[in-house]
Amino acid sequence: MKFRRRFATGGLLGGLLRSLGAAWARVRPSRSPGATDPFAPPSTPPAPGAGVPARAAWTNGRTPFDRLAARWRFDRRRSVTVLSVFLGTLVLGYGLAATMLFPAPIITISRSIPRVLGHTEEQAREALRAAGFGIGAVERSPHPTVPTGTVFWQDPPPDVVAPEATEVALTLSTGPQRIPVPDVAGYDAAEARTLIEGAGLRVGSTESTQAPTPRNVAVNTRPTAGTMLTPGSSVVLVVSVGAATIRVPTLTGLTVDEARLALETAGLALGTSFAQTTDAAAPGEVFYQEPSAGTLSAPGTVVNVRIARSQ
Repeated sequence: MKFRRRFATGGLLGGLLRSLGAAWARVRPSRSPGATDPFAPPSTPPAPGAGVPARAAWTNGRTPFDRLAARWRFDRRRSVTVLSVFLGTLVLGYGLAATMLFPAPIITISRSIPRVLGHTEEQAREALRAAGFGIGAVERSPHPTVPTGTVFWQDPPPDVVAPEATEVALTLSTGPQRIPVPDVAGYDAAEARTLIEGAGLRVGSTESTQAPTPRNVAVNTRPTAGTMLTPGSSVVLVVSVGAATIRVPTLTGLTVDEARLALETAGLALGTSFAQTTDAAAPGEVFYQEPSAGTLSAPGTVVNVRIARSQ
């Protein structure tokens, strides 16, 4: 109770009100000398049954500043009470919400997230669990250098200090990006080469084959179209030399110059020719050819021969 009185009457505002009240009491009689002070209490008590003047009843011997100070003390007590009830309700509500609606540990432990880059998925899981962290989303994505099944990204990153049980997301490598071999069948050989190189691959070599398509038109590739390869892989381009419509002439018994002339006249070409010791033909004559005589070949097909050599 003493503390409450001291709090109600003390303070800067209370002292100011008391000082103003005292000053008012000193100044009030000098305003009109000889005049009756309407705020002063009556010098003699009123007779029994006589009414008390309204002004005297209102002031009751107090200055307006005394009345204001008393009202301030009452309002301040009431404000303190209301504020105390409000703060108490707020603290109670927060406590109930924190413990029942949103339960959380009172004391959280923060730790440094271990580095699991370069680990397999199982190794990364074991390392994170041992450090007190959880496993978040696990995604897979291609990477040009990281081996398949190896972690190449984690979120949060390594050595970041985070609360215990924080979930760490992992991204595993699926190996280098794969590129499908484009389908170039029916394109001109030069256009087919451009398409293959534009896809990120390269033409390692070009082979010829007989096909019912015009000459110098791509027939297929090896590996075939749709095969998934790593960037920069080599592809063999197979090009048509035309349909097999020319019958290979007989070259045995001819010299090299005669064999070349016969092939060019038929629309074919002479390929490799080397000498071999044999008694099957006279020296300097053809005794073997590939393809053999009578075989149907496409225009421009190369025919290889062997020339007899004396012992």
